[in-house]
Amino acid sequence: MAMKIRLARGGSKKRPFYRIVATDSRMPRDGRFIEKLGTYNPLLAKDSEQRVQMDVERVQYWLGQGAQPTDRVARFLETAGLMAKKDRSNPKKGTPGKAATDRAESKAAKAAEAAEAAAAPAEAAAE
Repeated sequence: MAMKIRLARGGSKKRPFYRIVATDSRMPRDGRFIEKLGTYNPLLAKDSEQRVQMDVERVQYWLGQGAQPTDRVARFLETAGLMAKKDRSNPKKGTPGKAATDRAESKAAKAAEAAEAAAAPAEAAAE
């Protein structure tokens, strides 16, 4: 059975609250789980102790059984010191999208035309 340690969403609309659970990866996100390992409340301040709470011993047990944490849970475990920090790379994050590059190209083309138009009368007056 493929085990996951992941977040199960609770709370009302626009007021998210998550349980950190150990579950079979084939189960739905908010569906049946094997064990509740902690909670995560994203509405609290980042430095609040109640934002992320975990039963460290049980998390270590499930990791020992081969459970794979999701990316967000892995970040929580790194912060708690249970996992080694993993280097992440998203090289496309800083590059502008298609619309932004199109805007930049059209703006550059307009600037070049304006520079040509400004230079043309000066050349005609010089002759």
